[in-house]
Amino acid sequence: MGRKARTLRKRPTDAERALWRQVRLRQIDGCKFRRQHPIGPYVVDFVCLERNVIVEVDGGQHAVQVQQDSERTAWLESVGYQVVRFWDHEVLTELESVKEAIRRSLTPHLHPPPQGGRKSTRGGEESTKGVPSPHEGEGADGGRGAEV
Repeated sequence: MGRKARTLRKRPTDAERALWRQVRLRQIDGCKFRRQHPIGPYVVDFVCLERNVIVEVDGGQHAVQVQQDSERTAWLESVGYQVVRFWDHEVLTELESVKEAIRRSLTPHLHPPPQGGRKSTRGGEESTKGVPSPHEGEGADGGRGAEV
């Protein structure tokens, strides 16, 4: 798993690179993030271990792997993490909104989870069952070239 994480750190997508520039060095509320970090059987895009918040940046491939993403999120939540998801295009075109949504997720006492447990969110909002199709300019693999 460590080898896969190292490989992913060496080949970030444009959106991952842009977000890393914003969250590294404790730039959001003094919270430390790690990138491409192994947690159990998965490698997550970004994680703040001190607040148990995972930030995932999804490319177009996630529009077709809804079941896998759902299972992955359920497992991560079952071990105590809150998962926040953004589309690549959101990170690239709405970076300030993405940073604000991440900031909100880091302060759970201000934004408690809905009753019945934690929910995976996309862009800071509760996710819906349907996942939109990739947006123009995103390839089937979201520019990553391999399944994560």
